[in-house]
Amino acid sequence: MRRRTLLQTSLGLGLLGVCPAWAGERIQEAGLQWRDRPLLGLGTALSLRVAHRDPAVAQRALDAAVVTIRHVEAQMSLFDPDSALSRFNRDGVLRDPHPDLLQILRLAQTVSQRSHGAFDVTVQPLWQVFEAAQGQGRLPARAAVQQARARVGWQALELAPDRIRFTEPGMGITLNGIGQGYAADLVRQRLQAFGIEHALVNTGEWAALGQPGAQQGWALGVVDPRDEQKLIASLLMDGRCIATSADNQTTFSSDCLNHHIFDPHTGYSPPELASVTVAARSCALADALTKVMFVAGMRRSLALARQWQVDVLLVDKAGRWQASDGLKLLQA
Repeated sequence: MRRRTLLQTSLGLGLLGVCPAWAGERIQEAGLQWRDRPLLGLGTALSLRVAHRDPAVAQRALDAAVVTIRHVEAQMSLFDPDSALSRFNRDGVLRDPHPDLLQILRLAQTVSQRSHGAFDVTVQPLWQVFEAAQGQGRLPARAAVQQARARVGWQALELAPDRIRFTEPGMGITLNGIGQGYAADLVRQRLQAFGIEHALVNTGEWAALGQPGAQQGWALGVVDPRDEQKLIASLLMDGRCIATSADNQTTFSSDCLNHHIFDPHTGYSPPELASVTVAARSCALADALTKVMFVAGMRRSLALARQWQVDVLLVDKAGRWQASDGLKLLQA
């Protein structure tokens, strides 16, 4: 899956407003040294920014963060045919799964259960049927979509410490809807273990530590899915993680009505929303909930945000947007 970065720093492409004064006077007085590490991974362009008084510690922390990202890819990437997830999809069973793979699948199952199946990592057969049809310059026939949908169902994924397996044939998993957020959570924990107190982690979704300057926190801007040079709004991270999904990230039709986010109940993309941004304590949860909110639509998502104790910014196909009260919005 090709991923576009919907949130960007002002020091990058200028599409996402990180506060320009990212190293404030008080942090400079404390003697912190900032170090950056751009890299490719998880299907997109990633970036890591950390501060520490000892630049050698900052570099070691960045090295460890990259190792963590490569570990996530080795376990969960569909781009790597030798990853644990690719082998599981081929064989239908994986023995002695890594604890991280088991943990993310258990979180996915929890979100699936609580959302009544609106989030489901077993939608991979739908992705495959749409991708195959796109290769022929068309959309898949309705019968093909329904056949693929019959092989989707989170209840048919059996998890145990010594084995994970499908209980039905022809199934497949994608972690593209939660894996980038999970990677951000792991990287943030790894940086903290090195004593990093100020950092911005971009694994395709966003997590932060501390703050970029003396008076302000990390600020992100949400890109208009119909004009990537325009911001819908900017918001403060306030210690929480931010994840965004949009209908123009990977499309199967030029009108963005058919894209990489599927409603598992219908087999097709949800029709109302164009972009969903979620702020949550866990980046993996924020990542997964963007898909739940896509399926729910504008009105129901605002109520669901309260139930999940998260905040959301929702943009519909016409460009109208709403945000829940807990988001700290700045002028775009």
